[in-house]
Amino acid sequence: MSKTGITPFLMFVGRAEEAMNFYASLFPDSQIVDIKRYGPGEAGPEGSVMHATFALGGQEFMASDSFVKHAFTFTPSISFYVTFQTEVEIDKAFARLADGGMVLMPLDAYPFSPRFGWVQDKFGVSWQLSLA
Repeated sequence: MSKTGITPFLMFVGRAEEAMNFYASLFPDSQIVDIKRYGPGEAGPEGSVMHATFALGGQEFMASDSFVKHAFTFTPSISFYVTFQTEVEIDKAFARLADGGMVLMPLDAYPFSPRFGWVQDKFGVSWQLSLA
């Protein structure tokens, strides 16, 4: 049986590159791997992200800027769960993700984690952060 690869894909409306750079600045072992942009006369606005690959903590993601207006966006029912080794790391990431976003569960101790928080960032992407 062949191995099937599964990669999270995030569709933004004009902010894909900004989001990727922001996320890559938050997590170690992160980078923008590749960006293909729309050129003159192509379907999307010139210079916007047609397709990109980036890695966060070694996990590969894909992203694009949609030039089509949709009646949907990101929802907290799908989120990225990140486990941190230190309180300093989780506190810093939570503060940066919450800046301009919305706290869904405050960073605190819960029965399932000594320190946990759930936040929807300024791009609408949801993150669950937990201390190991």
